[in-house]
This record gives sequence, structure tokens and C-alpha cells, in this order.
Amino acid sequence: MTKTKITLIGTHLARPGLEFVYQGPLPECENCKVRKACHNLQAGRRYRIMAVRSASRHDCPVHRDGACAVDVIESPLVALVNADMAIVNSTIHYTTGCSKIECRSHELCSPDGIIEGERYVIGEVLGNAPDVCERGRILKLVELRPP
Repeated sequence: MTKTKITLIGTHLARPGLEFVYQGPLPECENCKVRKACHNLQAGRRYRIMAVRSASRHDCPVHRDGACAVDVIESPLVALVNADMAIVNSTIHYTTGCSKIECRSHELCSPDGIIEGERYVIGEVLGNAPDVCERGRILKLVELRPP
């Protein structure tokens, strides 16, 4: 079972199942009294809201109707990896080394919420790449989970 974290998010965004990539604090957050509760996630990672805490609303200089507490987990990601690395339950350091942003598979090679060079666990092999890699690599579609 993945451990949840408590953080704050705008009340209009706070609903179970919502996924977001945490981008880090804004300048408006600098003098906020609940800043540490909002900014306790890792920038660049994708998170999923698991539950909304009902009795916690806070004034917020960024979100019009304030922020509320939510329980989040790091979301699994779907990505392409080299076929020889696509082994269930193996840990990899995710790197693409590909800058071909015009490639049809680019969003699967560099999905939002993945951090280049970070460790991930292959949770499931989902199949072959939907398109041929323009660099000639043989790729598999996998679910990546935080270690």
C-alpha cells in the first residue's frame, strides 16, 4: 500500500481522483502562514488526490476560494522504456535521452510527472510501443511506480 501525504490544494481542485504535477511555490506563497503544508511535495512529480479532508479550509493568496487539506499519493505513470528494461518489479533509473519532440511517442517517452534520472519500479508491462521509435529503439509500454 502506498503511503499518503497530506498537503493543501485549491478548494475548486480538491476532488478524489484528480491528478496533478506539483510545480513548486509561487512568489505569492512566500509570506503565507500555511506555506509548509502546501509545499511539502516534490516538484515535477505527479500526484493523485485520494481523499479530501472535510474540516480544513485555509485562506490562500493563489486560490480564490482558499485551499483545503487532501491526502495524496504519487501517481503511477505510463511510459515507454527500452524493451530489455521492461521487467516487472525491477527498479530503473528513468532516462530518455531523446529530444525529438515532433515524434508521435514523445509524450510516452517523457510523460508529465516523470523526473529524468529518478528511480522507478516497473509495476506492469502493458505491451509494445504504439509507434515505431524514430531512433530505432525497441520499446515497451510500462506502468512506472515510485520506489
